[in-house]
Amino acid sequence: MIEIGPALAVAVVLFVVIGAVVAWLGRTGLEREVPWASIRAALQLIVLALVIGYVADRVWLVGVFVVVMATTASWAAARRLARRSAPRADTPRATVRDALWCALPVAVPPVVVVGGLLAAGVVRPDGLSIIPVVGIFMGNAMAIVGLAGRRAHDELDVRHGEVEAALSLGFTDYPARMMVCREAAATALSPSLDQTRTIGLVTIPGAFVGMVLGGAEPWQAGVMQLFVSTGILACGAIALVVTTLLVAADRV
Repeated sequence: MIEIGPALAVAVVLFVVIGAVVAWLGRTGLEREVPWASIRAALQLIVLALVIGYVADRVWLVGVFVVVMATTASWAAARRLARRSAPRADTPRATVRDALWCALPVAVPPVVVVGGLLAAGVVRPDGLSIIPVVGIFMGNAMAIVGLAGRRAHDELDVRHGEVEAALSLGFTDYPARMMVCREAAATALSPSLDQTRTIGLVTIPGAFVGMVLGGAEPWQAGVMQLFVSTGILACGAIALVVTTLLVAADRV
């Protein structure tokens, strides 16, 4: 689909520069995050390319790899949800407790779902099958947890008076907070829903393209993409609901 060579390297660098410059011109405060995220991605992909072949044939190393994925994703979600008790310019700090709570919506659903698929024989019991499927489900769950948690917290901050009013009417803290934050948090699932609705019409997903380029029949690639998309929605819905419950309970 693309030619690997010097021109591709130049294109990647230009993408990073354009992203950083536009973020700076737009005064988003993310002009440093764009290049840093890109550099991290490059380094992590190099490491992945070096170790994936070795890990894939060893079941116990596949388990270790999944644990590392779960830890990283849970910590990333916890950092995004960290509350800013200090001045706005300070970096939010997540704790181990925050990461453990975030593991419930981020890591547990994908691991349980893939475990069930392994038992049913849908996913092959090897690293090259387990790691990508877990990674896809977990990565999307991580994004949904971050969005749902932040939107729920923002709604609770803006509509704090409504929570107080509900408490004055006899509601306990949990249902009062849930009534305010549930609807806002639910919007975090919208990107996944939109992408699933428009597959084949607007979005041509990477899994589909990769399988076709690898020699698979288009219908096989379509079935695989349907499996991935519905799995993302299932894990995402679980992540959304659990995150909303944790925010309402003031756990994250």
